[in-house]
Amino acid sequence: MIKLRIATTNEAADLTAISKITFDDDSKRFSPFKTGGPPGYDSVEFQKDMMDRCDYFCIYFENTLIGGLFYYKKEEASYHLVRIFILPEYQNRGIGREVFRMLDEMVADARKWELDTPGWAIRNHHFYESLGYKKVKEEYLENDGFSLYFYERCVTDQE
Repeated sequence: MIKLRIATTNEAADLTAISKITFDDDSKRFSPFKTGGPPGYDSVEFQKDMMDRCDYFCIYFENTLIGGLFYYKKEEASYHLVRIFILPEYQNRGIGREVFRMLDEMVADARKWELDTPGWAIRNHHFYESLGYKKVKEEYLENDGFSLYFYERCVTDQE
């Protein structure tokens, strides 16, 4: 059973550890880098800051904390998913798909979702596109040495 629960600062260290494991694993397996992730992925203070500034949720599977996600409202009915991360050993089990379904139920007023992911994260591209996201922009990050892909998904009443 999958549950989403609002994250608390008491969980910031655990969420940071999960974030670091998840993003470092992706980097090691799929990118030209041995470790790394988005800004703040390995910082407890960053996680706490996001808890203050965003809607931040823990992802639980059978009462075990396995990941997190956070997003913010950009404007009326438009949201930006800042980050989602799930421990590698829980990936490819349909958990991410179920989390997105639950997110759609929780944020019922959303008519548009946006997110971004590295160009080298081909697995993420396939996953997001399978959920109805469309790539709308690509931006090369010279300092980082890779492209960032921007995705959007419009939510319709028929979904």
